[in-house]
Amino acid sequence: MTSPADPATTASTLTPAVKSALTRYRVIAYIVGVMLLVLLFVAMPLKYFGDNPAAMNVVGPMHGFLYVVYLLGAFDLGRRVRWTLPRLLLIALAGTIPFVSFYAERKVTQELTTR
Repeated sequence: MTSPADPATTASTLTPAVKSALTRYRVIAYIVGVMLLVLLFVAMPLKYFGDNPAAMNVVGPMHGFLYVVYLLGAFDLGRRVRWTLPRLLLIALAGTIPFVSFYAERKVTQELTTR
């Protein structure tokens, strides 16, 4: 959680840098969440139950790349709003558990926009 004295978030409106970092984080969190669901509920069943690894060969590496982009976006936002390391790690892990990236994105957005 950020401290109340953070200059980036104490004003009633966010700074342009924080707004743009939040927008980037929200977009990539949504994309990573959808890709993880596609990976788990489409590609993996096709590979293991349908004996067709083609979808897994495409979706798996794509999700891996996008997760790295998600980490960069979370780090950028966390740096701008001065999150603690444990908070940043929890947000980073949210991209690895199905549906949690959607929840984390919503909570982060609410926290930062209701100040």
